[in-house]
Amino acid sequence: MLKKTMTVTAVATLMASTVLADEVNVLTWEGYADDSFISQFEAESGCKVTATYVGSNDDFAPKLAAGGGTYDLITPSIDTTQLMIDAGFVEPIDTSRIENWDSIYEKFRNQEGIQSNGEYYGMPYTWGAIAFMYLNDAFDTPPTSLAALWSEENAGKISLWDDKSALFVAARLNGDYNIYDLSDEQLAAAQETLLKQKPLVRKYWATAGELVDLYAAGEVTISNTWAGYQSSLLAEKGINVTEFIPKENAEGWMDSWMIVKGTPNQECVYKFLNMQLSELGQCGVANVNGYSVANPVAARKCMPQEQFTKLHQDDPDYLDGLLLWKPLGERLEAYTNAWNAVKAQ
Repeated sequence: MLKKTMTVTAVATLMASTVLADEVNVLTWEGYADDSFISQFEAESGCKVTATYVGSNDDFAPKLAAGGGTYDLITPSIDTTQLMIDAGFVEPIDTSRIENWDSIYEKFRNQEGIQSNGEYYGMPYTWGAIAFMYLNDAFDTPPTSLAALWSEENAGKISLWDDKSALFVAARLNGDYNIYDLSDEQLAAAQETLLKQKPLVRKYWATAGELVDLYAAGEVTISNTWAGYQSSLLAEKGINVTEFIPKENAEGWMDSWMIVKGTPNQECVYKFLNMQLSELGQCGVANVNGYSVANPVAARKCMPQEQFTKLHQDDPDYLDGLLLWKPLGERLEAYTNAWNAVKAQ
């Protein structure tokens, strides 16, 4: 992908050249610009927020390169942030303008994927696990292994996220835990494992809402999930599901806000970043998505103790037990091609 970014810097600058004043346009995940907390920000800041949502980290580069909209901020995960930096899509963050910068978990500020040449390009925002989830009524014995997603007993009721990370799942089932640096042979084996599973899959889900609808309609009983989010949406519908970390482990992730290179909306951009790291933004997204957040000081002030503990805000080392996403580097194209080949067959 890096070889094909072409005149990325020029494209990014062009995209940022036609923006209305007093607004901020974000390319982000569902819930990160929810009206439940964004409306207060708009009223207090005078900055209008317009959000375009992605369903995969693979959406960021094409949308930016294609110039399919004007964006000031993006929120890629830690496996994708370095690509955004290397491609020239984003610019350094002036951390002196971020009021709560020093309150961010040191573990997250130290991530190499948001830094380059001594400067920060990403502001850590949320974090969590790509856990697994099952419909309680559908299982007499709770599943504990990824094998349940390949079981004939669950045929037609299985779903996986429509994302190259499906290869990470298959690789772990195969016993390959170096999931971010699979050899050609291991990658081919993961692809073959996914092809064997494909006849059992009801649908590859692309958005949080789509997966919720599949469960609500009784079409899916087991899947992977953005831990905390879809399960809470299903609970609101009275549908009982349980999240679990299988014996083959799960991936961990961290999302960061990044400033699109050349944006003229600097004032609104920094107002927005400060809001997202404040109590309003941190508890806003935690309450909407059920995700853990990057500023424990803000979280402590706005979360009840039960929520604070449930989200591991007092235990960021929880991530150490997961397989935290890493950049795929030169292997990105191979992984992407393998996943697309699975979907094409």
